[in-house]
Amino acid sequence: MGRTDAPRPGTPGRPLPGAGSSPTGLLDLLNVAAVVLDAHGRVVFWSPQAEELFGYAAPEALGRFAVRLLVHQEHWDEVISLFGEVMESGADWAGAFPVRHKDGSTRLVEFRNMRLLDDLGDTYALGLAVDQAMVARVERGLALSARLVSQSPIGLAILDPDLRYVTVNPALERIHGVPAAAHVGRHVREVLTFLDAEAVEGRLRQVLETGQPVSDRYVVGRTAADPHREHAWSVSYHRLEDAAGRVIGLATSVIDITERHEANLATTRARNRLALVAHASASIGTTLDVERTAHELAGVVVPDLADVAAVHVLDSVLRGRSPSETGPARFRVAAVATAPARATAQAAADPPGGLASYDSDRLLTRCVRTRKPVLVAEATRGDLWHIARTSEAAALLEATGVHSYLAVPLLARGEVLGALSLERAGTPEPFDEDDTLLACELASRAATCIDNARWYQSVSDTALALQRRLLPELPPRLPGLEIACRYLPAGAVTGIGGDWFDAMRLPGDRTALVVGDVMGSGINAAASMGQLRSATRAFAQLDLDPAEALRHLDRLTEDVEHTIATCAYCRYDPERGECRVSVAGHLPPALVRSGRPAELLDVPSGVPLGVGGWAFSTTAFPFRPGDLLALYTDGLVETREDPIDARLGILRDALTAMAGEDLEEACDRVLETLRPPAGDDVALLLARARL
Repeated sequence: MGRTDAPRPGTPGRPLPGAGSSPTGLLDLLNVAAVVLDAHGRVVFWSPQAEELFGYAAPEALGRFAVRLLVHQEHWDEVISLFGEVMESGADWAGAFPVRHKDGSTRLVEFRNMRLLDDLGDTYALGLAVDQAMVARVERGLALSARLVSQSPIGLAILDPDLRYVTVNPALERIHGVPAAAHVGRHVREVLTFLDAEAVEGRLRQVLETGQPVSDRYVVGRTAADPHREHAWSVSYHRLEDAAGRVIGLATSVIDITERHEANLATTRARNRLALVAHASASIGTTLDVERTAHELAGVVVPDLADVAAVHVLDSVLRGRSPSETGPARFRVAAVATAPARATAQAAADPPGGLASYDSDRLLTRCVRTRKPVLVAEATRGDLWHIARTSEAAALLEATGVHSYLAVPLLARGEVLGALSLERAGTPEPFDEDDTLLACELASRAATCIDNARWYQSVSDTALALQRRLLPELPPRLPGLEIACRYLPAGAVTGIGGDWFDAMRLPGDRTALVVGDVMGSGINAAASMGQLRSATRAFAQLDLDPAEALRHLDRLTEDVEHTIATCAYCRYDPERGECRVSVAGHLPPALVRSGRPAELLDVPSGVPLGVGGWAFSTTAFPFRPGDLLALYTDGLVETREDPIDARLGILRDALTAMAGEDLEEACDRVLETLRPPAGDDVALLLARARL
């Protein structure tokens, strides 16, 4: 038994041809030394590892007595006794023993000794030795590794090349909510049923094939251990290889980052809510119209906050009454909005513009009666019957998957105007307290705008009613005249002003025709118009010349604070076939003679009433049967875009084309041709002389 060609320490061994497996390299890690002694205790085999462990080269050790080479003299008898016992009985011996190194130092070495017999019957002793310090280091390393794995808060697992779990640590058991026994031997797809297992396995196989690790991949899901909470993990995968470079599997690490995930979500939600509030501030209340404001509110909350939204305004509020505290609540459905993916859910809502009555046990009624939000985070079938107005609507809510409900009151200036109802069907998360606060903020902003629109409409109706009340009821017949007139208010309450027209029968079958415009707008202008119209009627009955009548009106207007008006006053005498006209800062009347194009009368324009210090003049012109006279206010012809001359030209063309038509139809066609989309008040009076 001579020296072998064993590989040097640190060089991984090669497997024999046809061997079942490759070497693990564990013996190389431990650096096990092999020594063979003959029956007399002489060294007959000395491995390279023995050279490294004891310090003697093979030529120095072969043939020498091992006890004299390696053992201090005071231990010779003990070692010889143990050697003899092994050689005689064949019993193995193992233990640690102090050994003398070539350099004179003493090392504690762990031995495994056994007897060998060859085919000739000769007896030998095989000793396997390893440095006890190295063994201690390896044992400490293994113990530390095992403790680190078992106590680590990071989930760890080893997978074989077929992606079956080989081992998992307790942290991964807790993360997956699956015990270790249910992991081992099972494929990844069988355990990670709460994730997209096919995608996970695809990434794992890619790591196996390429060796390229995956680090810090973000994964979100709900485990069987905690199905009601969304968890997030950072996962990493890397390939495992043995000392020979053979792929033996995969290692995975999983870190639970749910708290960080939830903090990020909370930050994102807060940012989105601020953006939604900012968007609402710019989008809600762009007009003083109740329905438009309601549509703007519904459009803001869908789909960012809810899948279905409806704005309900109390009918009593719209009628200017106090809401009832008992019985059903009656609402006008001002607006309904649904997310595109939930368009079918709109069928369960009340149609916009309709009147809906909700019984006292309905959640919407409770919301307006208590003036507090009503939140149903997880709506049951029974809850849906208290959400919907009818049983049919409740069935539709259930069919469309509505699972969460929120109603918040529309409160403005201490008064409840109605409620905003929100539903979630496609969005999986239920409404929570944060959603309630956001909905209340949006509803409060919208309620103020709705209240402004409501009061605006009330003031507008009042001003318009006042103005129409102040306009005259023309006499059914006037001597020698056919008359038609129109009044159109402006589009806004502030645009309702002091335009007026009048036709009065005077002594001697004469007729006074008047068109005027009080500068300014609103109720004050309408009231001033009423005063001037009444004064004009009084002066007309005195049968004054038009210029004289305007002079009296001018003095009267000077006494009315902050009032300036324009006026065109015409007196028609059928017996003489003549009209006399005086103008106070007003646009000139238009005249259409039979068979001729329309023209603007060349009359002195004068100054507006209320300026004072100006002498008005009267212009007379023939007015015979078939002739047409048009008196109008500036709202008919003045715009910001077009020159006044161009607009007056359009008026002349329109009157020329309609000279022979019925006056009522002519009035409508003139307004249709000239009235701008949004402008001032318009007063128009057409008079045609007849036999």
